[in-house]
Amino acid sequence: MSTSQQHLQWLSLVIFLVSLFFNIHTSYADFGTAALYSPPYLPTACYGIRDASQFPSSNLFAAAGDGIWANDTACGRKYLVKCITSTSTPYACNQNQTIQIKIVDHIGQEASVLSAYNTTLFLSPTAFGTIANSSTASVKTQIHET
Repeated sequence: MSTSQQHLQWLSLVIFLVSLFFNIHTSYADFGTAALYSPPYLPTACYGIRDASQFPSSNLFAAAGDGIWANDTACGRKYLVKCITSTSTPYACNQNQTIQIKIVDHIGQEASVLSAYNTTLFLSPTAFGTIANSSTASVKTQIHET
């Protein structure tokens, strides 16, 4: 094998490894806040229809806050959500509970909901009750898109 062929093979390998490095999907979690999502749930910003079939049978669903709404591209996305205990709210979370929720609606800052400002997710009562204590109005969360 000639030297030029060896250099070409070496260059091909380097190009392959560099392209592989840049195409690896890295996964990370975001941090945010979650509050209780209260009825009425229909119609939704995602599906608009008055059909309850849009909600998962587990009742683990949420409305997206402005931070993850992204002009309705959040519709149908699924997130793993975990409550994070802080020193200021040591009993706010049900420990070791992670849930998967589906985005079905949007609640933005324009809503007449005081807690809407900077809230990442508005969780259904089932979802909120699974990760947080019922006496808590909102909690800090770790959120990971699935």
